[in-house]
Amino acid sequence: MTDAPPPLRARHVIEYAYRRSLGDVLGRFFGGLRDRVLFGVRAPDGRVLVPPSEYDPQTGESLSELVEVGPAGVVTTWAWVARPAPGHPLDRPFAWALIRPDGAATALLHAVDAGRESAMATGMRVVPRWRAETGGGIRDIECFEPERR
Repeated sequence: MTDAPPPLRARHVIEYAYRRSLGDVLGRFFGGLRDRVLFGVRAPDGRVLVPPSEYDPQTGESLSELVEVGPAGVVTTWAWVARPAPGHPLDRPFAWALIRPDGAATALLHAVDAGRESAMATGMRVVPRWRAETGGGIRDIECFEPERR
């Protein structure tokens, strides 16, 4: 029996280093975030898609009519993160959630700072917590948090 050579090892980093032009619809969506306003886009059947899409996912038709939504919304599903990793939006336990803003037919993925897992629930109402300084990106919303009534 012969000794097998040691396995080959190589250090590498997986990344997606690219830039995407925004165009009119997404440019206005991100401009709205800078101004602390959420926008969706109206589809031909009247549904409002959030985040907005440049094309109707059902018909492929071009879309351009932006509609203000939310900013409050409803959690449609969620997953708890007990131990956040580097790069996560919060440094304490939080939930990733799909949040359907008021007036929208679809949901967007974002973090919810509920404090503890037992405070999270499908159907709960949440509001965005905006950063003190905004710049036109999805991280202008620091996270969502339970709506206070």
